[in-house]
Amino acid sequence: MTLSRRILIRWVQLAALATALSLMVYVAVQQVGRQMANDPQIQFARDARAAITAGQPIESVVPAARVVIESSLAPWVTIQNDSGVVLASSGRLHGQLRSVPAGVLASVRQGGEEEVTWQPEPGVRMATVVVRSPGQPGVFVVAGRSLLETEERISTLGKLLMLAWVATLVGLLVVVTATEALVPRVDRQL
Repeated sequence: MTLSRRILIRWVQLAALATALSLMVYVAVQQVGRQMANDPQIQFARDARAAITAGQPIESVVPAARVVIESSLAPWVTIQNDSGVVLASSGRLHGQLRSVPAGVLASVRQGGEEEVTWQPEPGVRMATVVVRSPGQPGVFVVAGRSLLETEERISTLGKLLMLAWVATLVGLLVVVTATEALVPRVDRQL
């Protein structure tokens, strides 16, 4: 076997391992970052549900400050009735009240809570948490906020990992070439 063939075979094996490890790191960090984007909304939604369950009026549970969700990073809270009609909301999309898709509400009816990425229009992505208050009929509490900062961090991480991956592949090629060229190979014949 020629030297260049041995180098190529060893490098491809190590490059496949480096690629798999890079992908694993990216997916793990991306998922952790995306899940952490839900943390404030979990608190807002559960606290609002507890307040409604304790008998507080819906209007007092929703923050008074209005949030323009297509451009703001601020969190917002929406209360929807069992049919999905918005009863109160601190969030507006182009000045209009919006509700999460009916399928999300159906899922929350089954499980009690759902964390979803909601994209009401292209370029507007929200980390939302939806919970249902007990009672008949119950209400849905939707808490959300923009994913813009989270997605920018994930994009930056992806670029850094891509550079590290390329540098690793080049480094592996140098190491494999040096070790294959310097270490004498003993081929045995049987």
